[in-house]
Amino acid sequence: MNMEITGKNEDYLRGIYEITQQKGFARIRDITNHLAVKPSSAVEMVRRLDKLQLVRYEKYGGVTLTTKGKEMAEVIEKRHETFKNFLEIILVPKNIALKDAHVLEHRLQPRTILQFSKFVDFIENAQNNPKFLKKWRIAFKNYCESKVR
Repeated sequence: MNMEITGKNEDYLRGIYEITQQKGFARIRDITNHLAVKPSSAVEMVRRLDKLQLVRYEKYGGVTLTTKGKEMAEVIEKRHETFKNFLEIILVPKNIALKDAHVLEHRLQPRTILQFSKFVDFIENAQNNPKFLKKWRIAFKNYCESKVR
């Protein structure tokens, strides 16, 4: 079976993952509301994900992630969080960081994603050294403010 996963597949997997984390399952209506898509589009994509064995879908029933689908969704979610956190670290406002993280998560090479992840982990682990983190954030904020464009 061809496992070519597109950015749109990933969006649906992540959306279904987020819904099922709250409710245990997702209905088509939940997916359409969460992703702001038409019901026909959601049904078509859920059927596609079902064929890829990433979700289990029962018509008029719920949608749940398979083990493989859940593992993939967790990777996608982690990648999204990495980019969102990175953008917030560099002082991008949260609402913009959320949107831009979505763009980045589908466009970069795995090696680049790994480096972003390492950088975010490095900064987050600097919590153990609060003086360093505070100094770094203040210096970066001052630099940004001095270079207003």
